[in-house]
Amino acid sequence: MTIRTPAALAALLLVAACARGEDARPIENAAAVENTADELAEDSDPAANASAPALSTDAWVGKWIGVEGLVLDIQPAGERGHYVLSVTLLDGTKSYDGVADGDLIRFTRNGRPESVRAATGDQTGLKWLAGKQNCLMIQQGEGFCRENAPAAPAAPVAAGAAVTPPPAAGQP
Repeated sequence: MTIRTPAALAALLLVAACARGEDARPIENAAAVENTADELAEDSDPAANASAPALSTDAWVGKWIGVEGLVLDIQPAGERGHYVLSVTLLDGTKSYDGVADGDLIRFTRNGRPESVRAATGDQTGLKWLAGKQNCLMIQQGEGFCRENAPAAPAAPVAAGAAVTPPPAAGQP
């Protein structure tokens, strides 16, 4: 059976021309995506979100390091003031749902109410954290710290200028 090239080409052009004509139907999922976007736009109130002050506990989001590989990782969870707390202790990592309450994040661990609060290394009771200022603790002996963010340079360095590194800790 032989197919004539002009006839095949004409049929191909006809199919291509009709494929996305005015009668073409939109993809069903595209309509669902559009409806979902409309619903989300209706649910969110930008004015309310913009006027709500930041919570002090929002600054705690991220990883906090304790002694001997202990870690507290705080991540936002959906609603404002809700967090997922991942606590890595010697017996493994467990996650808890936490809720901001003033200057605390409250959660339940092993059926007992607990809270995360700001502390100094000295307040944690851990000698390895002594002297540190940017810490959180759950209870005495269960503390986590992180270094403060380095200060931004006071003035930009001119191109080609020599840069002197800051002295190491403990050196003048």
